[in-house]
Amino acid sequence: MQKTIFYYNQKEMIEEKNELNGDLEKNHNIWIDISDPTDEDIANLEKQFSLNKKALDRIRQKSKKPVVKETEHNSKFTILLVLKFNNLEHIESSPLYFYVKDRWLVTIHSNKIDLVTKVRTIISDRKTILESSIDALYYSIISSIVEDYEQLLTAIELKVFDIEKDAQYRPTRRVLNYLDTISRQVITLRRYFWDARNVINYHLNMEKDKDDIKYLQIVYNNIDQLIEMIQSYQDTINSTREIFSSSVSLQINETMRVLTIFSAIVLPLSLLLGVLGLQGFDLNNLDEPPKYLGILVTIMLAVTVLSLFVFWKKKWIFSYDKEITKQDNKKSSK
Repeated sequence: MQKTIFYYNQKEMIEEKNELNGDLEKNHNIWIDISDPTDEDIANLEKQFSLNKKALDRIRQKSKKPVVKETEHNSKFTILLVLKFNNLEHIESSPLYFYVKDRWLVTIHSNKIDLVTKVRTIISDRKTILESSIDALYYSIISSIVEDYEQLLTAIELKVFDIEKDAQYRPTRRVLNYLDTISRQVITLRRYFWDARNVINYHLNMEKDKDDIKYLQIVYNNIDQLIEMIQSYQDTINSTREIFSSSVSLQINETMRVLTIFSAIVLPLSLLLGVLGLQGFDLNNLDEPPKYLGILVTIMLAVTVLSLFVFWKKKWIFSYDKEITKQDNKKSSK
């Protein structure tokens, strides 16, 4: 277990790694940050700080369900998730546990979360936190976590746009698997955001008389916007699936068109060779070609050229893509 103790008031902020200092407790707010506690460490915390047993059981079980509970008078226990986007297949979620009481804030988490550095950044930007109650620091940490959600969503957004482009121009099975994976991730994120909003909503309604609640008021609007954005991404993924299906159908149609054109050209030539073969055209004896071989080759070339000309006039080949390219160039020049 790694434990860091911060004592702060409007005049100073003191960081220590040792046990609690009785002299500093009297005139300072106290934040205790604990990472990777063992079951024995959690039992010691229960004795030292009189933490709620049910809350500690959730910590032992490594619960990831965001929730806020009043454990005793003027004390509460909160779980919030810190999310990290590693890759498309995996979004890492790490629980962050808060225990708030009077002038005390205890945070418990894994060593994957660098909360000390985050809080230092928060305090350097908002010096007024040192002059406020312990709730100001608690609310500010929640606000910072929600801001990280927005960065996570930006990464998801860029990935969705890349997959949408691939679905249109390179519709492969890999793209379809990506769509299924990111759809599951979006559904999971939406549930996380809903739970986080419930936590924030609890504070805004139950603690609206506190002066420091202002640190959470803007965050509630932000989490609402994130939920709307994640819903729009789900709609985009569904539309991308339709684009994928359309692209596959277009590829199949293009393939069938080429095969049909090829068959339409080869069929009369095959028929012509078959008819002439019935009249004694011997392909095994080419030393003495028949007199009408030149006429045959001329007719075959004429049929091929005529077929290509007809297909071109009907815009089945050559011209269609060029016209689209010309129209795009005209639009871009305007």
